[in-house]
Amino acid sequence: MTHTTSSPAKPSAGLSFRRAGESDLAELVRLRDDAARWQIARGIDQWKPGELGPEHFGARLRAGEVWIATAGPGGPSAGAWELWWDDEPAWGVQPPVAGYVHRLMTDRRTAPPGAGRALLAEAECRIAASGRPLCRLDCLTSNTRLRRYYEEAGYVVVGEQAGKNGDGGRTYGVTLLEKRLREGWDPAERGPRRG
Repeated sequence: MTHTTSSPAKPSAGLSFRRAGESDLAELVRLRDDAARWQIARGIDQWKPGELGPEHFGARLRAGEVWIATAGPGGPSAGAWELWWDDEPAWGVQPPVAGYVHRLMTDRRTAPPGAGRALLAEAECRIAASGRPLCRLDCLTSNTRLRRYYEEAGYVVVGEQAGKNGDGGRTYGVTLLEKRLREGWDPAERGPRRG
């Protein structure tokens, strides 16, 4: 069962979005490591600093899409996410009906309130613009706080994957969540495409 949104989330004022490039690799690593330190300081066992380096983000740039949010056009980084068009490690082989959001992260120093939801909404718009009706993501099964965050954003738990083979050869359990993007939703109603 999936949840259908009644309307797309409105982005936070002042955020701009662009595709990341090779020159952004160090910034992506910094954002990820800072987010990992923030999680650890709050007792959240999800990410570790140093776990993903420029090699990871470079490979993701070549394999899919990596997006950066900035605090206004040309402003400092406010967050980033990866958009994948398949995710066999978590979801298995699937028909092309979804986009998969990974590594949604914000910079606590520069991101305005609600930036995480704005990044998620932008990813949902990109997926809808591709013609795919579902946005999917996963989080560690033990991370109930993140699961709740996604559920409050309209995502529904659709399964568990007890042995996901993830980054660095680690195997861990994840909760699978998805959101049905509103049928007939025209991402253009949010304004011109960026990137």
